[in-house]
Amino acid sequence: MKEIMAVVRINMMNKTKKALADAGITSVTARDGLGRGKGLVDLTLLEGAEKGYEEAVAQLGQSQRLIPKRIFFVVVPDKLVSKTVKTIMQVNHTGKSGDGKIFVTPVADAIRVRTGEAGDAVLDEA
Repeated sequence: MKEIMAVVRINMMNKTKKALADAGITSVTARDGLGRGKGLVDLTLLEGAEKGYEEAVAQLGQSQRLIPKRIFFVVVPDKLVSKTVKTIMQVNHTGKSGDGKIFVTPVADAIRVRTGEAGDAVLDEA
């Protein structure tokens, strides 16, 4: 099984949830997040701003601030990884900077607290 973590635009949350549900992926966790991609940022200015130097903050401007995002966490059996990633990609791809990122990581086990079931039995099987 794998965990898919997708960072998407804040306004794409409902479309992403609906697309995943339509694809049979109903078990989803979402959180608010703040972030930015690498973009066109001068890393020395960013370091200065993080240290609180007013000049660096002023030069950095509003464009390099952290942007509100939504982060989805989905754990699926290995056979659903491709379908889940494709669904998230289709909904969130605009071709513009800020479309988001998807990370896929292995998960050793999953346990349903209510019943004690473990493994793929606790996951969506679409």
